[in-house]
Amino acid sequence: MSLYRDRILPRLVDRACGTADLRAWRERTVEGLHGEVVEVGFGSGLNVPHYPDEVEVVHAVEPAGAAFRLARDRIDAHPVSVSQHELDAERLPLRDNSCDGALSTFTLCTIPDVGAALAELLRVLRPGGRFHFLEHGLSPDDRIATWQHRLEPVQRRVAGGCHLTRCPADLVEAAGFELVWAESRYGRGPKPWTWFTTGVATAP
Repeated sequence: MSLYRDRILPRLVDRACGTADLRAWRERTVEGLHGEVVEVGFGSGLNVPHYPDEVEVVHAVEPAGAAFRLARDRIDAHPVSVSQHELDAERLPLRDNSCDGALSTFTLCTIPDVGAALAELLRVLRPGGRFHFLEHGLSPDDRIATWQHRLEPVQRRVAGGCHLTRCPADLVEAAGFELVWAESRYGRGPKPWTWFTTGVATAP
């Protein structure tokens, strides 16, 4: 992993994704999680302060070691037990049917083989286990979508492979999850980056 992706990018993401507006989205997304949870794209732990009290253990999956270092104060300030795994989401070091829940925030946009990562989440979730997600993606506004397609090559180079044109709910359903609910709308900021979808799906 390059110096930029391992040390600089995690700090940029920590600032860009740590706004007050996004904290409100995160609070909504994590509602209902409980027990043993796997979080892919854990990053700098921006979700940690919002974990419900019912969450007992979090398996934090994140390839950038610098992100875990940024997360240390947030982890130390929360009673939940966090197990750190410096890995990509395409291979999870967890047993089949071992987790009550899964969480992904602003991660499915970046994973190279997103289908493989979602298949791994299905594998480790218990039947009926809940996958909570918050992602940005392709706008339904044709004008904005056109700009997203134009900007995506640059976005992928400077933002660690991040895509602007993926459709999160479609990806989740295509992987075999059963969508319980999802809602999409613009958040604050430039529209090519802020068409957000949050939702919950279950493992069959």
